[in-house]
Amino acid sequence: MNDQSACADIPADGKEPTDEALAEEAPLLTLSNITKTFQQADRQVEVLKLVNLSIYRGQIVALVGPSGIGKSTLLHIAGLLESPSSGVVSIEKRECNGLSDYQRARLRRRFLGFVYQHHHLLPEFTALENVMLPQMLAGVPRGAAKAHAADLLDEMGLTERATHRPAKMSGGEQQRVAIARAIANGPSILLADEPTGNLDHGTAERVFRQILSLAHQTRIAALVVTHNLELANRMDRILELQDGQIIERQKP
Repeated sequence: MNDQSACADIPADGKEPTDEALAEEAPLLTLSNITKTFQQADRQVEVLKLVNLSIYRGQIVALVGPSGIGKSTLLHIAGLLESPSSGVVSIEKRECNGLSDYQRARLRRRFLGFVYQHHHLLPEFTALENVMLPQMLAGVPRGAAKAHAADLLDEMGLTERATHRPAKMSGGEQQRVAIARAIANGPSILLADEPTGNLDHGTAERVFRQILSLAHQTRIAALVVTHNLELANRMDRILELQDGQIIERQKP
């Protein structure tokens, strides 16, 4: 099966789902009673304490909190890159605990897209080739991967940069290529860790609008770690990590 089949359908009317509609469908990502403990010298440090959260189709959710409190750890657990000490991670109703590394990698490839503060593009490849690569690793034929990559770059306003290598692009352009790469295999969940953290205000605004538009138009679920409270307030929900637990903040 082509991994692009994991991509959610776009609503026929183009509108965002209502709260009532969300209540009737299962969350795409669920963390249930997640704990995470690290050993530091002769003591154990509990970073996450019975964290519970659910994110639904078409939602873009901000995760905020001070540096070093465990936001990236939580994101890594949600993305199956790190295992919790206890608790259950579920992706589209699939419980992911106890899976082998191979099974976790398959789930990541099929259902998850990642965007980081640094773009992590491969410097020797062009923008087009960077977006083609994850598709080809998933078994998509080269021609189809190239056509889809070109379409994604066009949606990001980067058609003229398709043949440029990362060193020849601006920071904002690099990050938009990274977003295109993250969604190339049609994930249902996007996990972003400070995706605008290295960008100036104007560029950060453009990249954020791309992520916001992506979540609402394709009904992908997005969890975005950010220190930018102005951007967080424009997302659908704000979750704050405090003392190892999640608190849902009321938007102003």
